[in-house]
Amino acid sequence: MHEHIAAVPLDKAFRLLNHGPTILVSARHDGVDDVMAASWACALDFDPPKLTVVLDKIARTRDLVEQSGRFVIQVPTVAQLELTYQVGHRSLHTVPDKLVRSGVELFGIDGQALPFVAGCSAWLACRLIPESHNQQTYDLFIAEVVGAWADTRVFRDGHWHFERADPALRSLHYIAGGRFYAIGEALDADTHTQG
Repeated sequence: MHEHIAAVPLDKAFRLLNHGPTILVSARHDGVDDVMAASWACALDFDPPKLTVVLDKIARTRDLVEQSGRFVIQVPTVAQLELTYQVGHRSLHTVPDKLVRSGVELFGIDGQALPFVAGCSAWLACRLIPESHNQQTYDLFIAEVVGAWADTRVFRDGHWHFERADPALRSLHYIAGGRFYAIGEALDADTHTQG
């Protein structure tokens, strides 16, 4: 495993998605890997941890998820802006070398037969919970998180530390038309106020 990557306890895995980042979804089946960008993903449950993600029917990654029953959700960084945009706008159906053209580097994590995207700030290995009605009608996939990891330079002790990390490690938030925002400054509510 890379030197800055550490396991995140599963009871804290939901925190990797709670700030609403654009994500990358990667999957593998029968020797084929693919990565796509997605904006609609969120934590769903704590114990066991679950999440939801919307995967359009046109995406080759979706086919791999449905066939393998496993995938990875990862949080790309500002440094991966172009990569994120390119994997979101290129299809493996029409661009067979999509990952190479988009600058994607994959790596493995011990015990996981999944493709992880290098350079991200967080990774969640997922097992699909098949719900065919939701998948076919709404493109909505539900999964159990079976492993979680984060880059300790930006996530440690169960919390994000974007304000103290290199700005290149901040998460991306897609708006539309090629426009992204990076996560901003930290603001803390007064937790001692009585209501």
